[in-house]
Amino acid sequence: MKTTLKISAILLIFIAFGACKNKAEGTKATTGAAKTAPDTQVTDFTTYRMNSGTLKWVGSKAIGDSHQGTINLSNGKLAVAGQDVKAGDFEIDMGSIAVTDLEAGKGKEKLEGHLKNEDFFNVGEFPKGMFQIVEVTPVSGVQDVTHNVTGNLTLKGIKKSITFPASIAVMGDKISAVSPSFTINRTDWGIKYGSSGSFADLAKDKIINDDIALVLELDASVYNN
Repeated sequence: MKTTLKISAILLIFIAFGACKNKAEGTKATTGAAKTAPDTQVTDFTTYRMNSGTLKWVGSKAIGDSHQGTINLSNGKLAVAGQDVKAGDFEIDMGSIAVTDLEAGKGKEKLEGHLKNEDFFNVGEFPKGMFQIVEVTPVSGVQDVTHNVTGNLTLKGIKKSITFPASIAVMGDKISAVSPSFTINRTDWGIKYGSSGSFADLAKDKIINDDIALVLELDASVYNN
C-alpha cells in the first residue's frame, strides 16, 4: 500500500512539473460576465474598417508537445474619436483554424480536423466567434503595451468579457494593434476536451492544458462610403 501511494505521489509530482513546464505563456486575461458594448454607429466617431486580422494561438499538453497556429479575423470595424478607440467588433472565422507547426501529411490535417469537431470548437454548429470592444484604457510604463482592451469574446455561443494588454497606434487614417501574448482558460467557453478537471485524467498522458495563449494582430483604415 505504501509503495502504491509513493508511486502515485511521484506520478503526480511529475505531471505537475510537466504542466508547469509546457503551459502556454502570456499575461492571464481577466475574464468575467459579458458587459454592455458601446454602439459603433455613433456619428461623432470615425469608422475604420479592418484590412487584415489574425489570432495566433498556442496550445499544449501537460506532458508532451505544444502546437501553434492561426485563426483569421473578418468583418472588423473600429469607432475612433481623435486618437482613442471607443468601440468596435470583428468576427472570428473558426473554419479558418490552421496549424502552422506541422506539415501537410504529417499530422497537420488530423489536428486541424480535431480542433474543428465537437471535441473542441464545433465549427459545424458555431462557424463564427465574435469579439466586441467594451472599453479601451491607456496604460503607461509597460513595455510594448499602450492600452488595456476589455471586450466580449463569444466562442461556441458562450459570451464572456476579457481584458488583455495591447499596443495600439492611431496614425491618421490608419490603425494598427498587436497584443503581447495573453492566455484564456478554454473551459470558460465550454471547451473541455482533455481538461485535467477530473482526477482520473491525471493518470493519463493526454491532458491538455486549459490555458490557450493568444496574440491579436490587426490593421484598419478609415472607411469612406
